[in-house]
Amino acid sequence: MTTLAPPATRRDRSVLTALGARVRGLLGTRQASATWVLPATLAVVAVSAVLYLVNLTVSGYANEYYSAAALAASQSWSSWFFGSIDSANFITLDKPPLATMVMGLSVRLFGLSSASILVPEALMGVASVALLMATVRRTFGPAASIIAGLVMALTPSAGLMFRYDNPDALLTLLFVGAAYTFIRALESDRIRWLALTGVLVGLAFNTKLLQGWMVLPAFAITYALFGRGTILRRGAGLLVSAVVTIVASSWWVLGMALVPAELRPYIGGSTDGTALNLILGYDGLGRIFGGSGTGGGDGGGPSFSGTPSMLRLFNAEMGGQIAWFLPLSLVGLVTGLVARGRRARTDVPRAAYVMWGVWLATHALVFSFMSGVIHSYYTVVMAPAIGALVGGGIVALWSARERFQWTGLVLAAAVAGSAALAWSVLGRTPTFVPGLGTVVLLAGLALAVLIIVPTTIMPRRLSMAATTLALAMLLAGPAAYSVSTMATAYSGGAVAAGPVAAGSTAAGGPGGAPGGAPGGAQARDGGQAPAGFPADGANGTLPTDGGSARGGQAGPGGPAAPGGMGGSLDAATLSYLVEHQGTAKWIVAVQSANTAAPIELSTGLPVLAAGGFSGSDPAFTLDQAKALIKSGQLRFVMTFGAGGQPGGAPSGASGQAGSGGQASVSSLVEISTWVASSCTAVTIGSSTGLYDCVGAVQ
Repeated sequence: MTTLAPPATRRDRSVLTALGARVRGLLGTRQASATWVLPATLAVVAVSAVLYLVNLTVSGYANEYYSAAALAASQSWSSWFFGSIDSANFITLDKPPLATMVMGLSVRLFGLSSASILVPEALMGVASVALLMATVRRTFGPAASIIAGLVMALTPSAGLMFRYDNPDALLTLLFVGAAYTFIRALESDRIRWLALTGVLVGLAFNTKLLQGWMVLPAFAITYALFGRGTILRRGAGLLVSAVVTIVASSWWVLGMALVPAELRPYIGGSTDGTALNLILGYDGLGRIFGGSGTGGGDGGGPSFSGTPSMLRLFNAEMGGQIAWFLPLSLVGLVTGLVARGRRARTDVPRAAYVMWGVWLATHALVFSFMSGVIHSYYTVVMAPAIGALVGGGIVALWSARERFQWTGLVLAAAVAGSAALAWSVLGRTPTFVPGLGTVVLLAGLALAVLIIVPTTIMPRRLSMAATTLALAMLLAGPAAYSVSTMATAYSGGAVAAGPVAAGSTAAGGPGGAPGGAPGGAQARDGGQAPAGFPADGANGTLPTDGGSARGGQAGPGGPAAPGGMGGSLDAATLSYLVEHQGTAKWIVAVQSANTAAPIELSTGLPVLAAGGFSGSDPAFTLDQAKALIKSGQLRFVMTFGAGGQPGGAPSGASGQAGSGGQASVSSLVEISTWVASSCTAVTIGSSTGLYDCVGAVQ
């Protein structure tokens, strides 16, 4: 006797069918796609999730500078908007607040922990990989999308930034999202998709200022050449997108300009407390041309990423982070353009090749030749373009083999060249997975020979297997870097994935001794502190941009210990400050945010970072200090000289420390001198240089 399935079962099947359709829609796969597409896509997403989420809390609070701002954002909505380092709103980060807004919401919802800070970053990475695959699938097909996702997921700089709390994770996600909406605009000729692209680029600007606009040439050039409609229609679309981009970019800058200076925090990294100065100076044009733009100079960029040159992306500092597939991506770009050269002007796949190519070229040129501060992890934003071009190029070369046998030779040469590059990069770290470089080289050369054999001689499946295995071998090097990154505790701002390459100026890691960037104590992102002016009291050491880049202050599963990155207060002193804070807004005033951050994270209370990130912003004057002390908003001050003694006039200072230069140095020396002569020294625990200023101003 036949019975009908119960209604509940039918409903369950209907729900599962709808859920499957939703998953396929999110990942860009179709019901009619080959059976391998959805499982392969999910497998790549799973790989990225493992790489970015497993052992995530090993780095504790990671870059405490941003973690402290996330804590402040979770405690105060005004700090959340301003991007303040402290919840009492003395000074902001030297970046816009969007990245810390996300982390701040997480901390507000789940409480302060390493996981609440870092899990959002990891999820951004997983989303970026999935969104890239959805974007590439629309133009180059499912096989290309799988390759693109794997290449991006295993790129070492991505494996680091999606496990870290710097703004680059959000920046990359917004860039990939903008690429997706832009492709939709090319497909549909709907202005709303182009406008949405502008919104995402504007949000990217509010993540890392001018770097958020670096994808604009790729979108503008591609749409102008290959967009649908007449020239006038394309011009109108670009105009709409430009207006939307400007509006979406300006909300924080306008907000800071409209709020009176006395009612908002000082804008860190600027020389005059304005967002415009930050954009045009230290965190904008100063990054590209060196110096601080409108403010004091800021040398030191090459100390993190080598000397500017055409081959900078392949050097000891940056090669292991991004270079693995650069040549193959260029081959993919040329192949794609040639393969679709005779298509209609509005051919979307050809337009996609141009978009990714201009994206990659823009970043490669800027990162290769910028003479200001540049860290190797900036290259994470190149990973989507590299992945897309490698995926599209390999598939295009393979597809053309049966018609043009010479494409097999091109593919084989690209594989052999990439294997040689991997061998060279891995050769810089001979104690890291010994022999891996040799295996990749020999296997790559052998497989290249097989790839050359025409499909008329060698079975197609065997040729495809050789190509697939060759790609797997090329991924072995970056995969090893990424796995190494998963097992390593990182802290501070000057970080790099994987082992330390021979000849690199990066700090130690697996196979290398931990340590800050060489060349002496370094101020903001590498700028030298003025001679004769050691920072932050008790230990007399200038807070570096990150202290130990690997294996630094952070411990497995927990926050970095107080005192990291230039901090000098022990547990007994912190307890004393908490007990005696009274009605003061700030628990203590210290020179830099690098000193303030671990104190804030340990106590949960605001700390006044007098000189911003590295202690060199001209944000705090003696008159301000006296006014805060007199009103009871500030009680304790750590003097800004060696061993707790007031610092003397800087010897030979040239105004090159951070953004503030000589003006900030002189102001802090003046404050230290007055505090030492007018306030009462507090000796507790092992900390020195702490003063109680109650009653110092009548």
